[in-house]
Amino acid sequence: MNGFLKWFFVFMSSMLAGFGQIFKGLWNGIKQIFNIKNYIRIFKTYSADFGALGWILSVLAIIVVVAIFVLIIFMIVLAVRKYIRFRHSIVSNEDLIEEISDLQRQVVKMTKEKDEIMAMKVAQLGVYDNTALAEGETKLAEGEQMPAQGEVQTTVDGVVQTADCRFSKLIEVDNFYKTYEPPAYNNDITLSGICEAYRNFACSRMHLYYDIKTIRLFIAGMASTKLIILQGISGTGKTSLPYSFGKFLQKDTTIASVQPSWRDRTELFGYFNEFTKNFNETEVLKRIYSSEYNEDVNFILLDEMNIARVEYYFAEMLSILEMPDPAEWELDLVPNVWSTDPVRLDKGKLRIPQNIWYIGTANNDDSTFTISDKVYDRAQPINLDAKGVAFDAPDTPPMNLSFEHLDTLFKEAFQMYPVSQDSLKKIQQLDLWVIEKLRVAFGNRILKQMNLFVPVYVACGGEELDGIDYVLATKIFRKFESLNLAMLREELKELCTYMLKLFGRNTMKESIAYLERLQKLY
Repeated sequence: MNGFLKWFFVFMSSMLAGFGQIFKGLWNGIKQIFNIKNYIRIFKTYSADFGALGWILSVLAIIVVVAIFVLIIFMIVLAVRKYIRFRHSIVSNEDLIEEISDLQRQVVKMTKEKDEIMAMKVAQLGVYDNTALAEGETKLAEGEQMPAQGEVQTTVDGVVQTADCRFSKLIEVDNFYKTYEPPAYNNDITLSGICEAYRNFACSRMHLYYDIKTIRLFIAGMASTKLIILQGISGTGKTSLPYSFGKFLQKDTTIASVQPSWRDRTELFGYFNEFTKNFNETEVLKRIYSSEYNEDVNFILLDEMNIARVEYYFAEMLSILEMPDPAEWELDLVPNVWSTDPVRLDKGKLRIPQNIWYIGTANNDDSTFTISDKVYDRAQPINLDAKGVAFDAPDTPPMNLSFEHLDTLFKEAFQMYPVSQDSLKKIQQLDLWVIEKLRVAFGNRILKQMNLFVPVYVACGGEELDGIDYVLATKIFRKFESLNLAMLREELKELCTYMLKLFGRNTMKESIAYLERLQKLY
């Protein structure tokens, strides 16, 4: 045992002595580098033999060496600062993740408490006695449904035969359209005519003043996607635009005021209540269902859409709207079929018709959430950053516009005003430049939307380059906000110069103004 201890002591001492030599050598090297007295002694020793040129070269050499040392120290300090900021960012993200986890646990707890309170209220109302309630809970746990007291349900060919109705609002829609007669639609108006007529209607009848470009962007956005986001400062008419457009088409817009508590799709489309055996229908659900009956252009307004996370309550609809085949646009409402279900409910599924658009308004402040790239990529943002300027317009009545005619106008615009080959070539060159310099790609989805947006914008009376410019600013360059822009100011300046060289001067004003604003912010 004594021999082992002696060996271990000598072994560890030798190893630690090696580490000591490393640190000692490092310290001696640093002392040697910064030994100013030695440098002065050497200089005095050899300076006696200097000529005029030698003195000049020696001074220059000293300046260069000092500059190199200052640069090295500056780079070290900069690297340390960047590392500290990076660590601070990681710590902040970890704190946010932990806070989100705590909030989710609280939500689960509150949901459980809400269910318990509802069960107590149902018991107090006497809907079920204690024995029946206990049996019902057992059946529900086994995956069966608990019928209401006194109700007898049978199943024939997978359809539950019952006299009860769980979709009262949708049944009202069925009854209304039994005797419905569609209005006389204006099938002669053009896209530019729609823009002018709506602008004059909003001015003369509702005292709302919109720039003609805003209306062209709105119509073009309808051609490229079913989700449009109106964003900007408060008071610029974001909510009024879809509201007044519904009035103009004599088909009022359905307004859904988003609440901060919205976390899933039930807030938007409703849910089946197992206690009352009724489906809690929302106005949004009713509007989607009724839109399948008519040929009108229908709007659903998600007011203050980012006061809750859009990815939570609208996630399923985002996935549905991305499906290439509109026949597959269906929303599961209930898992089974009742004999009293609405006529157009197919095996518990609601079909999403093509003649409906979802318009969201968004404010960017401390009370709202940031809209993610997933949502932005599937939507067409329209910026409303300035209040409308009053103007005089002739009294213009509302009109009836059919979805079929509007869709025909869109298809005609796609054929008559496709994006020119010259512009497509320039867009491709710009894409390659952005990928090389900034590591951001355009993406096939955005290019597809551009090929739908720009022709309709031109048909509405706009210019092709203006339409391309707007798509680039709102769909591509917006992604730059996630980059480290403080280190990319020179690249952004080069991008502005490159775009002017590529597309010509006095063009791409939206994009260049946005890029210049990014340079000032960061």
